[in-house]
Amino acid sequence: MAELRSRRSNLAVPGSNPRFLDKARGLDADQVFLDLEDACAPLAKPAARKNIVAALTEGGWGDKIRTVRVNDWTTQWTYQDVIEVVGGAGADLDCIMLPKVQDAGQVQALDMLLAQVERAHGLPVGRIGIEAQIETAQGLVNVNQIAFASPRIETIIFGPADFMASINMKSLVVGALHPDYPGDPFHYILMQILMAARARGVQAIDGPFLQVRDVDAFREVARRSAMLGFDGKWVLHPGQIDAANEIYAPSQADYDHAELILDAYDWATSEAGGAKGSAMLGDEMIDEASRKMALVIAGKGRAAGLSRTSSFTPPEG
Repeated sequence: MAELRSRRSNLAVPGSNPRFLDKARGLDADQVFLDLEDACAPLAKPAARKNIVAALTEGGWGDKIRTVRVNDWTTQWTYQDVIEVVGGAGADLDCIMLPKVQDAGQVQALDMLLAQVERAHGLPVGRIGIEAQIETAQGLVNVNQIAFASPRIETIIFGPADFMASINMKSLVVGALHPDYPGDPFHYILMQILMAARARGVQAIDGPFLQVRDVDAFREVARRSAMLGFDGKWVLHPGQIDAANEIYAPSQADYDHAELILDAYDWATSEAGGAKGSAMLGDEMIDEASRKMALVIAGKGRAAGLSRTSSFTPPEG
């Protein structure tokens, strides 16, 4: 299993506000995405591009994944977003986020444009990743093709607000359960996105919860997608960051247990351990399937910076 770059908390920062851009550097989010789309009014977009280039090239982002969300291909702004941001700050940028992705062709078009800008500015071709945001019924129908549309794809993201509008959902509370629906109205959508992301081998990220001061409600919503296997969630307010970092990381107990399973299985299958296909870890039988499950939890724990608090001792005899 490849080592993950943690994306538990994905902080949205309006590109039109230099004060917010500066404040975001010091927040404990795993990823920041500097927004040229919904958080920027049409007249503010040209200045926002310049703000973002300046913020990226000034540095100070530490280990954060640096992403810029451009406008979607149905607008007049996408091309200029890409050539200005990548041309001005491509060396200081990790990913471009493409919103409202409808089909694989839109991802491929961004891939080709990125390659041209990279060549024009002497940047390594293909280094900048793409994050595809699923926000419409058509995008969800095509999510499997979108996930495999480009080798640059790193993340598939759920965009709940536009998606709710796309399917005429009878609710104005973005990302939350509704008392009139006996279940989770987003479960099918989240699972479709998760399956496409896992089939492609990339991360799946849940979208925002707009009631930014209700951290308890944010936790409730985040736990649902975390339990399914999502890697992280957007945060719109500093108060949501700690909750996301906690919820999308394994607990200390689960992380320790996963590492013990890996150690015990490695020992049991070795010559010293008898080259067995299964073994006991306390009262638990573990085998190859157990190892695969433990790899997931251990990988997420390592990416989150957890340290072990237990160690494996081979059984005597």
